[in-house]
Amino acid sequence: MSLRFSTNSKIPTIIIYIIIILLWSGSSWAVKKNNKHYFEPLQKKLIQDGFDSEKIKSLYDRPQVHFEADGVTVLFTYSESKVNYDQFSNDWSIRKAKKYMAKHQDDLVRTEKAFGVDKNVITAILLVESSLGKTLGTRSALNTLSTLASLMYPEARSEFYTMIPKAKKTSRKKYEKSAKRKSKWAYGELKALLEYADQEGFDPAGMPGSFAGAMGLAQFMPTSILAYGKDGNKDGTVDLLTHADAMASIANYLKRHGWRPGISRKKAEKVIYHYNHSEYYVKAILQIAKRLGS
Repeated sequence: MSLRFSTNSKIPTIIIYIIIILLWSGSSWAVKKNNKHYFEPLQKKLIQDGFDSEKIKSLYDRPQVHFEADGVTVLFTYSESKVNYDQFSNDWSIRKAKKYMAKHQDDLVRTEKAFGVDKNVITAILLVESSLGKTLGTRSALNTLSTLASLMYPEARSEFYTMIPKAKKTSRKKYEKSAKRKSKWAYGELKALLEYADQEGFDPAGMPGSFAGAMGLAQFMPTSILAYGKDGNKDGTVDLLTHADAMASIANYLKRHGWRPGISRKKAEKVIYHYNHSEYYVKAILQIAKRLGS
């Protein structure tokens, strides 16, 4: 007996669509589970580099830890110049940011006083990076960084290349060079993520991040959290999901890169450029800060 979908079928069309979606989702999940083997050499390297063997194996055995191809492919096609930063300096965004500043006035004033960094600049960065804490990334930072780091191995690198959309693929030669460079960078960030989670008592598998693995309201990479993260609310933990800690961490980062009270526009541009290597970004932050201060 054959099964056919026909206009005479008693099964509603919407039910058919739902079944198809569920079957596709299940297939997608199976692929992700099967791709966990790409993390095996990565685990060995982490253990060789001093991480606890049982903890690493237990972490990567968890069902939510998997090869994250969907989001990571964006990192090979993303262009900073295409980001619409003007959206953050329109009237609606500025009003929203000013309300945020009023709500968090005590933390902002305390941070500005402690680090000598303009509270308007701190708020501007929070606005652009995470929409003042509303957009923190929906992907697992652990999955993202583990996937990128695994590209140091030929098998994972070859498989990943097939997952990049055809319209956005570069030549295989360019991809290989880019993947090797990104994997080396990602491995350093992965180690920092595991160190940070262990240091602060967080679950590394439960930390949300961007498509590149940036985390928290300030969208810091793990190495930056270890180097510049600050406990702004003095609760004994550096948690960039809290406003006070994110503010203090941003201020500390800018101060360590040369920000001083009364800094000139030219020097301010150079300092902010360290935060994000984009001239569009730098101009947007200073434009927003100017409007917030008016």
